Amino acid sequence: MERLIEILEDIQPDVDYKNCEDLIDAHHLDSLAIISLIAELEDEFDVTIPAVEIIPDNFNSAERIMKMIERLQED
Repeated sequence: MERLIEILEDIQPDVDYKNCEDLIDAHHLDSLAIISLIAELEDEFDVTIPAVEIIPDNFNSAERIMKMIERLQED
């Protein structure tokens, strides 16, 4: 989870990623940030994030992003 927080902070600083649960809904991450984030996550965690997983529910919090990564690593 710490590495995920570091990636998020590199892309968009000044957000409390440990507590924020509305990253998408509150527009903390825009579409370009999401594209950058997906590329970083795929490289760092050795996963492929299919288009069907790119929904606000999977990206609204660091915890949800981590759960998605863990689920994709199991497949």
